[in-house]
Amino acid sequence: MGLLDGKVAVITGAGRGIGRTEALLLASEGASVVVNDVGAAVSGESSEERPAEEVVNEIKSAGGTAVPNFDDITSWEGGQRLIQQATEELGGLDILVNNAGILRDRMSFNMEEADWDAVINVHLKGHFVPSRFAGAYWRAKSKETGEPVNAAIINTSSEAGLFGNAGQLNYGAAKAGIAAMTIILARELERFGVRSNAIAPRARTRMTEFLMGSAAADPGDSGFDTWAPENTAALVAWLASDLSKGVSGQVFIITGGLVQLAQGWHSVNKATSDKPWTIDSIEGVRDQLFKGVDTGVPAFTL
Repeated sequence: MGLLDGKVAVITGAGRGIGRTEALLLASEGASVVVNDVGAAVSGESSEERPAEEVVNEIKSAGGTAVPNFDDITSWEGGQRLIQQATEELGGLDILVNNAGILRDRMSFNMEEADWDAVINVHLKGHFVPSRFAGAYWRAKSKETGEPVNAAIINTSSEAGLFGNAGQLNYGAAKAGIAAMTIILARELERFGVRSNAIAPRARTRMTEFLMGSAAADPGDSGFDTWAPENTAALVAWLASDLSKGVSGQVFIITGGLVQLAQGWHSVNKATSDKPWTIDSIEGVRDQLFKGVDTGVPAFTL
């Protein structure tokens, strides 16, 4: 018996890379999977490729159940069709993995409007639209039965959004938004029995190969390829399963051999006043606010 026997999963951007490994693992654990992928290039341009079909064939060859989906998850109608396909063809929906993404890296002063719009659309709206229709389905099901469902959303953020990375203003802003979205979805859908969590994966994919260089492709003497995309799938499967009940609104950084729980913005130091703030009084509490804090620009490294 698999950990996900009887469950139905939708995974966006599952034709390649991390999404593909997630689809294969969830299917091997017994989930029926809708493999969504439009077959676009890394920068989002359309192509004639249909990698979703290849992943579906892999799953079926291994004895699993899967169907392909080619809808654009940034489209309202496409996102609705994606969720309907799961419920109508596979009999329900228990797991939504929002993974689809693109890159159009530029420094802010060189970025074109189209670069901003495309990345924000695919990542941020592309997470929202499937979540919106999945959430509506689970809400209606919970109201119909009078019981909470047992469902999970797993979003895909990034350390570029958690910590910031030069040259990725569009991507980092979208990924920071996804981390916030994860927490808000957890709060909104908790009463219906839905968990919402996110991963920030480090892995070698089409989107990251040029950042990592040749060292990331060398497993070394141990033979453990820490940058392999397969290393992130186990956490997604765990979050999708009943083992993660009670875990919601969390963001995990995951790579080969390392998993970290990340927390968001929090108060570091504070200063108070019994009078309205003035420029001079703000300056007067400067040392209190920055006590023990490095005020320089923080470094970012993978």
